Amino acid sequence: MSNCRLYLITPPAFEPRAFAETLKAALDAGDVACLQLRLKDVADDEIRRACTQLMPIAHAHDVAFVLNDRPDLAREMGCDGVHVGQNDMRYDDARRLVGPDRIVGVTCHNSRHLAMEAGEAGADYVAFGAFFPTSTKTVQFYAEVDLLSWWSELVEVPCVAIGGITLANCEPLIAAGADFLAVASAVWEHTDGPAAAVKAFNAHFG
Repeated sequence: MSNCRLYLITPPAFEPRAFAETLKAALDAGDVACLQLRLKDVADDEIRRACTQLMPIAHAHDVAFVLNDRPDLAREMGCDGVHVGQNDMRYDDARRLVGPDRIVGVTCHNSRHLAMEAGEAGADYVAFGAFFPTSTKTVQFYAEVDLLSWWSELVEVPCVAIGGITLANCEPLIAAGADFLAVASAVWEHTDGPAAAVKAFNAHFG
């Protein structure tokens, strides 16, 4: 029995009201730990609108709702936390903005040093990747699977594996000790629909 869980990332662009129905179906289908709202290059009001539409659905399913990049908006909207990349904001600044009780996760690419720094600073999780090529963003860093084994044996801070993860390639990441698999297109673009994808990922964890 794996302790790994699903960490969903929203599609890069969507209409919140229509996507709300898709999200409900996905979350109804099986266990999901977290939903990260990731909208790039849009107005703040678009992010607010998506939060207002999607966060209640996540919370109704006992799913944490995390905002990408924007600790200021995460705090304003009452999100459960924020995810920051290395180029977005320092962990300390993000923590100061969202407060002590919200989640702060940090992208650490393929760097043991960055991960140790984030963990020691107090990050709630570190994210490693990309493990595979991905269509949702340009990949600058690739991580090796043994990075997950090293981290999970050494450190108690949870780790998220991210980047091109699909039902076909996720097994080695689960076996290596990933606490969460961050998935976007493998769920939203699954040929049988997002609900089938969530169910199938959970079968891998089972």
